Amino acid sequence: MRERVPHEIAASVLAATTAFVGGTALNLPPWAIFVSWAGLHLMGPLSLANAARLWAAMPVGSAFALAIVLADQHLGPHVSSGRWAQDALLAAIILVLNTALMYAGRLRATSLVPGMFLGFASYFATFFGGFGYHAGSVWAAWVSVVAMNALGPVYAYLAGRLTFARAEPADTATAAHPAPAGPAPVRAR
Repeated sequence: MRERVPHEIAASVLAATTAFVGGTALNLPPWAIFVSWAGLHLMGPLSLANAARLWAAMPVGSAFALAIVLADQHLGPHVSSGRWAQDALLAAIILVLNTALMYAGRLRATSLVPGMFLGFASYFATFFGGFGYHAGSVWAAWVSVVAMNALGPVYAYLAGRLTFARAEPADTATAAHPAPAGPAPVRAR
């Protein structure tokens, strides 16, 4: 395939648009698009099947992170205010809920564990970074990050389409990539 617009340009133009998507009054996390955009590329060839797996996994990971924040907010006031006690409580919550997340990876619908962790990390960055249409709201952070993570595969697809790639004619393709010169390889017997 021959790209009429270099992928670097198409992807950069799209990346620039995230400033407008995230820079609205809704205070959405534009970087969450890049997380899932990159995540899709890490899965191999771009495909709707890979995008669907990522779309299924990331919100689940974000939901586990949301549960950790909710549990910590609910249980935190009931333990000592000392740093060690608060950290021990958070460690116990993470141990239980992260274990549950990992077991959720055994289910077919959520088998993309790295995708769940991308959503997990994206949620924490959104909530603790003060992003979302209502900063400080655990639920607004979840809705905001899930929406922005969902856009990443769309951006990945558009970046490929905006190169306006076209198939090279067969004779041009072989002329552009001739067979290597030299002796034929020797096969081991």
